[in-house]
Amino acid sequence: MSALWTAGVAGLLFAFGLGLGGMTDPARVQGFLDVTGSWNPTLAFVMGGALAVHAPLSWLIRRRKTPVLAPAFPNVSHTQLDRRLLGGAALFGVGWGLSGYCPGPVLVSLAGGTGTVLLFVASMFAGMWLFGWWERSRATAPQPQGDLSSS
Repeated sequence: MSALWTAGVAGLLFAFGLGLGGMTDPARVQGFLDVTGSWNPTLAFVMGGALAVHAPLSWLIRRRKTPVLAPAFPNVSHTQLDRRLLGGAALFGVGWGLSGYCPGPVLVSLAGGTGTVLLFVASMFAGMWLFGWWERSRATAPQPQGDLSSS
């Protein structure tokens, strides 16, 4: 139960930080990503602040043998860059640049309840469901049998 409370408090703190830092303002995000146009560098301070908090805490966490609220650290088995990861990252970046939203800030923006945000979140969840369906159908699809080039 304490892990659930800790996750909830961390989520609220993260949401507050996203809102305070301006990450929920799509125009501001797009201004930051537009490095060849009228670039708005203010989000660099937000990202620098996040790195200033993350770097020392990550160093402290990596020195521990076990996490504080879980029996073990998660086993991350996939550590290589591949076509699938790079394609997903590129798709994420294009979507973020076009809309000015990424998943965390848009969920925080739901508190405003605008139609655009609701449509984005509905589309995001539909895309996640569609990708999951596609992944499951690929995993269960029958594989081709034999060498077809010799017949």
